[in-house]
Amino acid sequence: MHHRRTIIITASAAIAAALIWLAIWLSQPSYDDIVRDCLKALDAQDAAGTKGKPDACSDVKEDDYVALIVSRTFKKMPVEDQKLLDYYDDGSINDSIGN
Repeated sequence: MHHRRTIIITASAAIAAALIWLAIWLSQPSYDDIVRDCLKALDAQDAAGTKGKPDACSDVKEDDYVALIVSRTFKKMPVEDQKLLDYYDDGSINDSIGN
């Protein structure tokens, strides 16, 4: 009987630990949430007129952060300047540059 009680207590403790770990894991923000928070921080930074990488962007992968900055910069450009950059190159001189 004593052996069975030990097994039940050990199993209960393992289940409780697994449930606690699961709750902690589920409460962590997803990578998409982290990127969204970074974008919000960048918007707030623009509104405040400050520069630099916000703390909210520290967990964003460097390549993704650079892509966010380039995309935001492109969208802020005048349409005429965007059109100059918005082209495709098929390797020949023809109408491959959009108007």
